[in-house]
Amino acid sequence: MDRLLTIMKRLRDPQSGCEWDIAQSFESIAPYTIEEAHEVADAIARGDMADLQDELGDLLLQVVFHAQIAEDHGQFAFPDVVAAISDKMERRHPHIFGDHAEGGHHLWEQIKAEERRAKAAGGALDGVALGLPALMRAEKLQKRAARVGFDWPDAQGSRAKVDEEIQEITEAPPEMLAEEFGDLLFSVVNWARHCGVDAEAALRYANGKFERRFRAMEAQAGDAFPALDLEAKEALWQTVKRRDG
Repeated sequence: MDRLLTIMKRLRDPQSGCEWDIAQSFESIAPYTIEEAHEVADAIARGDMADLQDELGDLLLQVVFHAQIAEDHGQFAFPDVVAAISDKMERRHPHIFGDHAEGGHHLWEQIKAEERRAKAAGGALDGVALGLPALMRAEKLQKRAARVGFDWPDAQGSRAKVDEEIQEITEAPPEMLAEEFGDLLFSVVNWARHCGVDAEAALRYANGKFERRFRAMEAQAGDAFPALDLEAKEALWQTVKRRDG
């Protein structure tokens, strides 16, 4: 860890560091941080442990990079980051590190809620990160709203809302389509949540399934694939789908 911190400090040195690293800010690095987190998730999904090791290193570098930028501006340093997360983990697990004999996840959620209240006097939606993937953020917003009683009582209500949003799309003028599709996606996430389905994970699975089947179509048709008409491609799709199960 000391070696990595030293490397980053040298890269950010105003006199002898790397020009690109010196020029970066929290804002310019943030997209890379998000990208690296997704690449970690991708390595896990593929079961590639060698790649996971590499991607975890890339993600750790992002934490070190942000901490070094903060230190350069006199705001905080990497040891402060480590101390803060260590304090938080101990605070949120009093049944492990404190004097609570039991509590587990229920106690964790209670403590998190108390921390949110202490941070801001604001509303139930405070602290839901803007940088989250949109489906994941939609689910978190809905869960927060549900905690204060703003939610459908069951899946039926959320299912009816999906139908309503589809109807609104069919009636919407072109300039309103993007907004209406957003409402539909938000409603689908809500329906999935009421059915106990993680919408982000479900869409990730669907993406993987489509990619797997499409590649199988290309492999079966070979170089002739692009020139096939839609009917022939659909027939190929159905063949691959039956094999895929």
